[in-house]
Formats: sequence, structure tokens, C-alpha cells
Amino acid sequence: MPELEGFLYPRTATGHASIVPPPPWHYSGDVLTLEFRAEPDAVAALLPRGVELAEDDPGAVAAIWADWQSCSSTFEELLDPVRSQYMECFFVVRCRYRGEHYSRCVFIWVDKDFALARGWYQGYPKKIGQMWMTRPVSVGKAGPRLEPGGTFGATLSANDRRLVDARFTITEEVETGGFVNALPMLHSRWMPSIDPSQPAALDELVTMSSRDVDLGPVYQGTFEVTIHDAPGEELTALRPLEPIAGYYRRVGATFEGGTKLA
Repeated sequence: MPELEGFLYPRTATGHASIVPPPPWHYSGDVLTLEFRAEPDAVAALLPRGVELAEDDPGAVAAIWADWQSCSSTFEELLDPVRSQYMECFFVVRCRYRGEHYSRCVFIWVDKDFALARGWYQGYPKKIGQMWMTRPVSVGKAGPRLEPGGTFGATLSANDRRLVDARFTITEEVETGGFVNALPMLHSRWMPSIDPSQPAALDELVTMSSRDVDLGPVYQGTFEVTIHDAPGEELTALRPLEPIAGYYRRVGATFEGGTKLA
């Protein structure tokens, strides 16, 4: 019998049916980032043991919508767009581990199964949801321009419940984007043991960052964001106390792997 192949499930004799191919994975997309301050104690409650709040602005949070196109190094997914296009909405905080500062994703929703599986491999706590974001246009009237006055809407829903409503208006073009999601990521890769009497089968704290980062112009602006309560969710713990700033930019990057810290 041949060895079963495949980066993730399902594994077969060829590996072609795997839900996601092996890295490197390439990403290009439009990203809306809304930074605000929440209660530092609420952020601290979402951090694992041994990981501390950031020393500066410990309650800072970034709510991020991204409209992605992604692919492996064969680029074959780009010719079958249903396997390359997806959207996500995620919430990032900053933290400190062994004296180093990191960004950490504490909640995230995606709308495709391959993005869900890929995220679990990386340590993102992904769930399935529905997210929408106004697309910019360069012709016609059915969308905002990437210029001062351009106004965008963004929403997040899951399990038939609206979780977030947001509105962003561009005020100016700036040199750099936000600071909350601007550090290497600190993630937890975790899987419980099949034997409930045993410790977790996988329990790792890892860090990772991207290479070949390609960034477009940054459009800064003002925003409003409302987080709604819903069954089975805890996102309201991060309800905004005050806004910091919003940013819209186009982003490209490649993920190849990370490093186990503990």
C-alpha cells in the first residue's frame, strides 16, 4: 500500500485532495484596519499564561477586514478563483512574551474552509463567518474612490447574527499604517488529546512573520464601529472605548513558516 500524502486532511495516495497545499502561500488583498482602545483587563483575559499585556497602550485593538486572493507556488488556484478568493475579519491585540512585543490575533472569522484549515495550522483561532467590505472603484459611481471623502462600510456576521458594523471615511494619504498589527505574530497551536485523561496532544506557542511584503499607499481616516452581542460569541469584551485611527491599503505577502517558542 502506498504512503498517504497531503499537507492536511484528507490524505490520499496523491495528496491532491488535501484541503490546502503546502506552503509557501502567497497573499494579495485589500485591507481595512480600524484601531481603537478597549479595556486593558479585557485584552489581558484573552492572553495565555505567560503572555503579558504590551507595556505601551495595552488596551489597543485592531479590527481588520481583508478581501484576499491567495495561492500556492504552483499558482494553479488563480485559474480556479473559488479556491483562491476569500474574506476574513479578525481582531488583533499587542502583547509581550519574554521581553519581546508581538501582535496576537484573539478572534477571527473566514468564509472558506481552506482558509479555516490553513489558519488552524498557523495558530489563528478561526471560525466560519460572513464578512463584507465596500470595494473601491476607479470608474462609475457605484463605489468610493481611494481619496479623501471616500466612505466604506464593513460588516461581520456569524451563525445568522450580526456581530460588527463599521463605517470608514478617508481623510488623507499618509506614509505608514497602524501599529497594533505591525509586529511579528504570536500564536497558540493547540489540539486536545483524544484521550480525555491525557494532556493536550498539541500545545505550542509560536511566532511567525511574512516575507516579500509588498505594500500599497496608505489611506487614513475616521471611523465608527459597533460590536453586537450574540450567542456563542465573546467579542463584546472588546467594545471600543475610544477610536485611534482607521487605515485602508493594499497588501501583498508570502507565508512560509514560523518558529516554536514554547
